[in-house]
Amino acid sequence: MKALVLKQFGGTENFSMEEISEPQVGKGEVLIQVKAIGINPVDVKTRAGGGQAAQYKENQPIVIGWDVAGIVTKAADDVTGFAVGDEVFGTINFPGTGGAYAQYALCPTAQIAKKPANISFEEAAASTLSALTAWQALVDTGHIKKGDQVLIHGGAGGVGNYAIQIARHIGCHVITTVGTGDMDFVKSIGADEVIDYKNQKFEEMVKDLDFILDTVGGENFVRSLQVLKPDGIIVLLPSNKKEEADKAAREHHIKNYRHILMHSDGEDMQHIAAMLTDSSLKVHIDKTFPFNQIPQAHQEMENGKVKGKIVITV
Repeated sequence: MKALVLKQFGGTENFSMEEISEPQVGKGEVLIQVKAIGINPVDVKTRAGGGQAAQYKENQPIVIGWDVAGIVTKAADDVTGFAVGDEVFGTINFPGTGGAYAQYALCPTAQIAKKPANISFEEAAASTLSALTAWQALVDTGHIKKGDQVLIHGGAGGVGNYAIQIARHIGCHVITTVGTGDMDFVKSIGADEVIDYKNQKFEEMVKDLDFILDTVGGENFVRSLQVLKPDGIIVLLPSNKKEEADKAAREHHIKNYRHILMHSDGEDMQHIAAMLTDSSLKVHIDKTFPFNQIPQAHQEMENGKVKGKIVITV
């Protein structure tokens, strides 16, 4: 099978399209023919030597990528609930070694769900890691509920746009911070209040929040603590400014501060699938690239102006 192999960590020039052996199914696994791949910031970080790069030290050849949608072509003897021909999607082996940048990928059945019939493979691949991160932050960790006042920083991003829709679906009052050019977009997906972070200070506009999702960290996190209820919950996603956030949380005696890293989870994927099926969750794809242009997709991601998701068709 063809796979985009990373010869060494660094720039996109280190990618090489190669023929490698098709993986063999093991206990609890299915092999899928990959139809679409989702690209995430962690893909770019890992390629450059950060992110999940350390997980690949004993894993050769290096094939990164975690978000897949495709068709089951083989299933281990012990697999139930999935069969050859099923259309599936999910985030595979995260955190860890993914292997999504290939024509075929191994998927533990505990980490995937059946693809809703009303969405394309591209839309399915785009609603995996980012949607799971939002779900696990808001629902599994934040336990948000109807009527909660929720602030989502970076609402136009991959995680942020799903977080807005999930919070809206649950019945929360949703506030988000975005750049000037993204205000109409986040309103269209359910934000009740939109703050232009370039021209407005959110800490002067909101207060007594039940839940805050911070996708930035650093100073943004410190300022967020000013508007959190004493018993409110603030969740920080992976950030290179985590130490500053940790220090601020201690100094402000914040008891409900959580720092989370998304993990593959089939049950959570089924919740995402249900929302996609009834259209309470909509997918926003910024750009689509063919399989042989994954390096260009990485470069687009590094430009930092992606609204929604970047997807690869295979």
